[in-house]
Amino acid sequence: MIDLIPAIDIINGECVRLTQGDFLRKKVYASDPLEIALRFEKAGVKRLHLVDLDGARSGSVKNLDVLRRLASGTGLKIDFSGGISDDSILKQVFDAGAAWAGIGSLAIRDPKKVKDWLLRFGKEKFLFGADVKNGRIAVKGWTEDTSLDVYSFIEMYMESGVLSFFCTDVTADGMMQGPSLDLYRSLLKRFPEMKLIASGGVRDLEDIRTLEEAGCTGVIIGKALYEGKISTGQLKREGNS
Repeated sequence: MIDLIPAIDIINGECVRLTQGDFLRKKVYASDPLEIALRFEKAGVKRLHLVDLDGARSGSVKNLDVLRRLASGTGLKIDFSGGISDDSILKQVFDAGAAWAGIGSLAIRDPKKVKDWLLRFGKEKFLFGADVKNGRIAVKGWTEDTSLDVYSFIEMYMESGVLSFFCTDVTADGMMQGPSLDLYRSLLKRFPEMKLIASGGVRDLEDIRTLEEAGCTGVIIGKALYEGKISTGQLKREGNS
């Protein structure tokens, strides 16, 4: 069964959503992220995708207190990303209760350090974020493009034994016009052993079922939940592994 993973994106401690990764197209949905997380947990959700957008943009974690409150106030298993840049911050993230550290920009900027973390902490403690714009990896909260294509990025870390990735097509994110199925099918065809979590563009339960049929192991759901296109009741009926 595909994992249903609600997203909580944080700016200035508040729960927000961006459109196509644009910080100028921000909508605040709640001032208290814990309230939202508890609502998800009540619906039977087991996992949460928590993104420190301030940290992603600045390169240093800014909303660690939110992670700490959500980890202590719920039983959700949380993957946390945004601004994890050095050993001390990584330790703080794990100490604050994250089950997984999400790594994106640093995996491009300093692969030697990231590969050292894989050896020291274990590959199972990390999720690698492949944020894609027109086939190329985007970093720093999607504000900077790189010349590295998504296939080369994934291959580089799969060679180090990493299997778990979440992939966001930035142009689809927040648009609720459907997920990037061609991209995900292409990735899974090339890397059939990878555990791929889809992100961006999900509109309804049919999109989720289509992603499961394509071979995705999980789906991150954001705006469709906040706009009521997918209800917490539907999440509960669909169930989570």
